[in-house]
Amino acid sequence: MIYLLVITLLYSEAIGSENRKLAQTGYQFLSVSSNARAGGMADAMTTIHGNSISLHFNPAGLSRQNTLLDFDFSSNNFIAGISHNSFSISLSPKNARYGVFGFSVLNVDYGKIQGTMVWDNQQGFIDTKEFNPSALAIGVGYGRALSRNFSIGGHLKTAAQYLGENVIPVTDSSNVVDKNVSNATAMDFGTIYTTDWHEFTFGMSIRNFSNEARFAYDGFQLPLTFSIGGSINLLSFLIPSNKSQSLLLAVDALHPRSFSERLNIGLEYSYSGFAMLRIGYLHNYDERSLTYGLGAKIGPVVINYALTPFGIFDTVSRISIGLVK
Repeated sequence: MIYLLVITLLYSEAIGSENRKLAQTGYQFLSVSSNARAGGMADAMTTIHGNSISLHFNPAGLSRQNTLLDFDFSSNNFIAGISHNSFSISLSPKNARYGVFGFSVLNVDYGKIQGTMVWDNQQGFIDTKEFNPSALAIGVGYGRALSRNFSIGGHLKTAAQYLGENVIPVTDSSNVVDKNVSNATAMDFGTIYTTDWHEFTFGMSIRNFSNEARFAYDGFQLPLTFSIGGSINLLSFLIPSNKSQSLLLAVDALHPRSFSERLNIGLEYSYSGFAMLRIGYLHNYDERSLTYGLGAKIGPVVINYALTPFGIFDTVSRISIGLVK
């Protein structure tokens, strides 16, 4: 009942709020998902469990992995030519008797940017060399089922970001070069509770919990996000005995540090576990609302693709290739 009450309050707040910026945070790449299954379902993944991508949304979902090995590589062709890629792998020894262990990597390439330096001329600056800002996060995670229904999980990660160099003129012939490099350690943790009623599942997660990070002399917070959500198989209401098809509805309410409350709604139709169609809706986001995706499972290989129209920017596409053994 407490979960349902909190969900109701967050949902009502998300629906009634405007998308306004509340706090300045850095390391925003930690809030961007690369996975195509998630992309097709509007990132409503708090209670979608059973594989390694749970590391990026709710590490408690690792505990429901029913295969020995799960692997996923995802690539996100993000806005402004930014390349956002992720990798995750999870291992479930002895049928998760000792829990499920995971490893994750996020890598971001922001593309080449022309450097400039303040100068005493008509323009007020001169061009310096091009630079290539980037970001990287590496993490280890663990999920464990404490009972048949209740699971917990955690994900510890270290992140770093390089934003080029500051070239500060000292004299007409000499400069001081200061590299913009920062690193931080963050943690995600969450819970999931599954029921026997139409596969209804609810859970919560907290992502990017950390101390303040710094660039040179400026401190900033990471994009802490609290999410709570639920998912249910709608098709089981119509055809209770149908095990070959499912229509999964997932809804997440998010309380991010950087923005007001948001709502993610995803729908996934699966036929015999080898063909999937997805659609999602993002509420209270800049330039984004609907998402689309599809997927296929061929033997142990899973391929997913998603599109997200992004307003004044180009459409964002994501592709994921996974291996389940």
